[in-house]
Amino acid sequence: MIHLKNVNKEFNGRIILHNINLNVEKGETLAIIGASGSGKSTLLRLMIGLLQPTSGEVWIKDTEISQLPEIDLDKIRLNMGMVFQYSALFDSMTVGDNVAFGLKEHTKFTSEKIQQVVQEKLKLVELEGFEAMMPNELSGGMKKRISLARAIAFEPEIVLYDEPSSGLDPIMAAKIDELIVNTQQVLGVTSVVVTHDMNSAFHIADRIAMVYDGELIAIDDVDGIKNSQDLRVREFIHGTIKPIKRRQTHVDRS
Repeated sequence: MIHLKNVNKEFNGRIILHNINLNVEKGETLAIIGASGSGKSTLLRLMIGLLQPTSGEVWIKDTEISQLPEIDLDKIRLNMGMVFQYSALFDSMTVGDNVAFGLKEHTKFTSEKIQQVVQEKLKLVELEGFEAMMPNELSGGMKKRISLARAIAFEPEIVLYDEPSSGLDPIMAAKIDELIVNTQQVLGVTSVVVTHDMNSAFHIADRIAMVYDGELIAIDDVDGIKNSQDLRVREFIHGTIKPIKRRQTHVDRS
């Protein structure tokens, strides 16, 4: 479904991603982990065409998208949904209008059909009946769920998530995890989830990829990552760092 081939990305001469080769298979959930600034969110933006690689190829199914004009990229994106880290809802629109936005812009659905789809997607994220509410009336977790409902309104084949549980309490974070799993099972979508939450990654992912200083250093199933012998992987997933050896100093007690 997604194939990155020899992808490099630089900003102002600074290397963000180096020689990334990655496949995401149809129907799987791939979690991308790594420290802040490692390049994992940049990967996500390359996949949806919000950024272009400095070199290399980005394939969505059978189309290489890195050099496509915006009008053609928009057609590809109709088959993709994205849940942004901060939800990115339109503050001036109701919940219902937020979920319906893409349907109104890109389909010829009747008002009745759009309303039906909105109700179905809100039910899927367990917010049925919230159509008339405004985003500023919602909690952070509810906004994330509305963002997911909007992302799947087209029933896309691919859904990308950027830190979906960031800033949420543990109970709501677990709820978002369940929705990601449920969405994959109900709609059969291919999911890519950028996260630093290892509990989340272990729960939702079929495979986990780790980015370290712009390089893809590991990709394996959950058990493989848990048992990795790479010190960088082990330190990240366990939240530990190698103890610093302090320099011995001689103290003159005379």
